[in-house]
This record gives sequence, C-alpha cells and structure tokens, in this order.
Amino acid sequence: MADKPTERIAKHLARRGVASRREVERMIEAGRISVDGKVLDTPATLVTGDEVFKVDGVEVAAADRPRLWRYYKPTGLVTSAKDEKGRETVFDNLPEGLPRVMSVGRLDLTSEGLLLLTNDGEIKRRLELPSTGWLRKYRVRIHGTPKDEDFQPLRDGLTVDGQKYQPMEVTLDRQQGRNAWATVGLREGKNREIRKAMESIGYPVNRLIRVSYGPFRLGELKPGELEEVRGKVVRDQLGLDNEDSPNKSAKKRVTRRRTGKSRG
Repeated sequence: MADKPTERIAKHLARRGVASRREVERMIEAGRISVDGKVLDTPATLVTGDEVFKVDGVEVAAADRPRLWRYYKPTGLVTSAKDEKGRETVFDNLPEGLPRVMSVGRLDLTSEGLLLLTNDGEIKRRLELPSTGWLRKYRVRIHGTPKDEDFQPLRDGLTVDGQKYQPMEVTLDRQQGRNAWATVGLREGKNREIRKAMESIGYPVNRLIRVSYGPFRLGELKPGELEEVRGKVVRDQLGLDNEDSPNKSAKKRVTRRRTGKSRG
C-alpha cells in the first residue's frame, strides 16, 4: 500500500480552522502546538492528518467542510480574536452553534459593513493574497462639498505620511447637507487607508461601510446579521475542487447574537 500523502502542519491546521498558516507558524514558535503528545519546535513538520493535534493542550477537531459567511460588522467591534484593551470583538457577538471561524481581512473599530468569515485557513489565504487583487468597495460619507475633480489625487495614487497608496476608484454619488457620499474601490487594504487618503485632500470621513469584497456583497444584511454563502458560489469563485467544496445549501440569515468567549 502506498504511503499516505503528507503536508506541512501549518497548511493542515489552517484547513482545520485553527488559524492562518502564518499564525499557526507563530503558534509553533511559541510552543503552543503538539502532535501526538510532542510539542513542536519547527513549522517544517509534515503530517498525514491522522495524528492527534493539540493547541494549548486542547485537542483540535477534525476538519469540517470549507465554509464562508457574510457578516455585517457593526461599528464599535474590533475584528481581532482578542483585544489587548478589552474591547468587544466580532467573535463575542456571533450566533451560538457557529464553528470556529476567522475573519478575512479587517475593518477598523469605527468602520462597518461586510466582513467575511471562514472556518478554513486556505479560503482566508486565497481571499487575502495581494496577488489576487480582489476589489473591495466602500460607501464613504465625508464632511464637505467636494467636486468630482477633487478626488483625482486618489485616482492617481498618492503618498500620505510616507505611506504610498495605490490608485483608487472613486465616484462622487450625492451631496447630503454638509456631507457627501462617495463610492470608493481599492485592491489593497492598508490600515485606515481610505480615511487617511480622504483627510489628506481635506474631506474627513465620518462614516465608512464596506459593501463588497470581490464577488461577495453586503446585500440586504443589517448590522449584526450573518448569512452563509452558498457552497456553489464559493466553489466557483475561489476555484475549489469538489473534494474541498463547501456546503451546497445556503443557511438562513441569523440575527441572534451572543456575548462571551471569543471564537477567534
């Protein structure tokens, strides 16, 4: 009988939803992961998947099918698994019964809108890779009365405080009193990028809503709501093969929230 195929442990545990590959490697360096009772000291370890894996002494569950959810992140929540300042995270507010999930990318504390969640580190990796260049769109409310040409520096690409930003897609939508609404699209997600870029041209942002991430859209979700993406859509958009395909049926929209232990 042929030997069972092996793969690097970081990739395997990412598919089990423990964390991203990079984070798993950091956990190994910190001595937090063991295989068959032996604490690992190198991420180069190859595994078959039949081993007993533990993180901080807790056994890791077998891999579930890859799944993806759309979540409307409200303002006031951080997207990290744990917050050093003790603030509430999105993982404190997810419905009961959800498997361990990871966020795809981030939204800052005062931003809201579409946050993708997945139980699979490989899905997270595919969606976050800079080389894929997924377009992310935002509805942005700014203070002031801009003209369309005022946004040309953002379309050309600009540098703010030594940080270079790639060209953005910017459309001026409408004026609303002392504020204006614009739609902004970008293919990278540097920290507070839109806020810093807008402020640099004299239009501070007072509301920012992410409405899409690649082909995945916020749609009619309300703050705090969660909805699973249909398996066929995930499979088609991410190029997953049938063996790795997520659940084919969409879940009902969930509005029930919870507070308590982080799932991240």
